[in-house]
Amino acid sequence: MSEHGGAGQHGRNARGGVGVSGIGEFGLIGRITARLSYGPTTLLGPGDDAAVVAAPDGRVAASTDVLVDGRHFRRDWSSARDVGHRAAAANLADIAAMGATPTALLVALCMPADLDTAWAEELADGLSAEAATVGASVVGGDMSASPTLTVAVTALGDLAGRPPVLRSGARPGDVLALAGRTGYAAAGLTVLTRGFRTPRLLVEAYRRPQVPYQAGPQAAQLGATSMIDVSDGLLADLGHVSAASGVAIDVRRDGFEVPRQMADAAQALGVDPYTWILAGGDDHALAATFPPAVALPPDWRPIGLVSDGAGVTVDGVAYDGPAGWDHFR
Repeated sequence: MSEHGGAGQHGRNARGGVGVSGIGEFGLIGRITARLSYGPTTLLGPGDDAAVVAAPDGRVAASTDVLVDGRHFRRDWSSARDVGHRAAAANLADIAAMGATPTALLVALCMPADLDTAWAEELADGLSAEAATVGASVVGGDMSASPTLTVAVTALGDLAGRPPVLRSGARPGDVLALAGRTGYAAAGLTVLTRGFRTPRLLVEAYRRPQVPYQAGPQAAQLGATSMIDVSDGLLADLGHVSAASGVAIDVRRDGFEVPRQMADAAQALGVDPYTWILAGGDDHALAATFPPAVALPPDWRPIGLVSDGAGVTVDGVAYDGPAGWDHFR
């Protein structure tokens, strides 16, 4: 194999840009790390065998997630910066769902040798920008050549002395509440799949989720009994809470507003908008259960109740349809 692998003469790719093989692994690492900024919990960033991140609590919440080109994103639908925001959000939301504050991200990037270096750099910009919204930093990672572009992210977080909020703590009588929105990203994905680029509200929700990160620690302080990141669909994820807690959960449709853009898109595409709202993923809202005496702040709105029993229902009736996303179906 030539020095430049499959990237062509002088490391150029088929689109005329510089392929990553043209500058090599360490050249790309240098370009990416030069673009990163670091928050107060980063004691040592990239450059050594490991980063050092402050853990004032003495415990670290950790989560990992992977995005695969063609499976979780498409480069003709989303920019590299969009993918960076999505990849970071998916992991930062998991940390928030434990009641913790995100502190750091580690990123592994597997990519074709002819991938444009500009794409990788813009991906880093998106990752760093999303992390910065919660005071976290990209502190290290790894990269490798691969025929399939894959972005794997691990997030770390600080519990600030509080116990983690688990899926297993919901109790009969608790109020089910939601922070953030559901259905927007799923609607945007449907719009893109049908070949459209509007409504912009929905398409942008798919490209860059708006995650209520602050609501996670807030719920922990309020005494939330359970919490989960809604990544695969509200009903599917509540099913995990139901099973872990040994309770029944009923969701009320009247707990949700259907925005005009979503209603219009649903009518045009022949889709029930509640299919998106109840079973659509990728918005990364937070769902939590609270004791009935808790006064919920504006970030949280009640959408249902917990009772004795098992399973998840909608308005007291079993839901007829897929409850969410399954990565192997």
